[in-house]
Amino acid sequence: MNYSNVVGRRRLARSGALAATIAALVAGPAAGDQARDQAWPNQVSARYKLTFNGFEVGAYNFTSKYSGDTYSATGTTEISALFGAFKWTGTFTGSGSVDKSGPRPVAYQMSYKTKKKLTSVTLGFDPAGVKTIALVPNKPPNPETIKVTPDNLKHVFDPISATLAISNATGSDACNRTIPVFDGKARFDLRLSLKGREAIKEQRPSGQPKELLICRVKYVPIAGHKPKDFEKPWIDYDHIEIALRAIPSAGIYVPYRISVPSSVGPAVMTADQINIIAADNAQIALRQ
Repeated sequence: MNYSNVVGRRRLARSGALAATIAALVAGPAAGDQARDQAWPNQVSARYKLTFNGFEVGAYNFTSKYSGDTYSATGTTEISALFGAFKWTGTFTGSGSVDKSGPRPVAYQMSYKTKKKLTSVTLGFDPAGVKTIALVPNKPPNPETIKVTPDNLKHVFDPISATLAISNATGSDACNRTIPVFDGKARFDLRLSLKGREAIKEQRPSGQPKELLICRVKYVPIAGHKPKDFEKPWIDYDHIEIALRAIPSAGIYVPYRISVPSSVGPAVMTADQINIIAADNAQIALRQ
């Protein structure tokens, strides 16, 4: 077995999965501490291209639907590298309720598979936070792992319900927040801060502002991790970036680009196409 190839595959999967997870955190309607003035869109669908070190290695698809005061969402990631020798497929699903103050998750499931194994995480929520956790395989944590406590599980988002956790602010305020997340194993914060703005061009005019808000994202481990993994990490957890595009016609922000830097090259997820059905049934198509 070529050890360097194995390590490379694991790093590719991990960085790609992290980019997809962050996409799940922000690929949804703007909502948050302030009540929404606009109704939730009926549907948001997006497709992203995933590249690693400049080479296209996969895709991420996301769809969220809203009906009355409920939501359901699904994300899928497919990564293939080394001429198909390595394949990784991940699926995220989530559901819950929404109101003017934001999302209230009820259920979340994530599963991923390679050629040799299948792994899954299932979470159940009550109003206070995470209520149930089911892992497959259900292995005891490494003794070096920081224990996840009951307090760590209060008032957190899973990677799907966090899609609805974006502040309903405008401009730079969209990059001014901290998102508390529990993915079934790790509890972490994503701390966003404004880095700048960037103009973009469209293949087809959409009628939406052609400007990106660039947010710097710092991944802050809280629990469920081994401290040594963050002493000299190969992923640069302090300089992840999300480029958000405001869609005023639907009252949402959507991620245009997500970059995860690492010592072996960047993993970048870029929007290929985004389709939105607003609350008034107006259709908005973004083509990059």
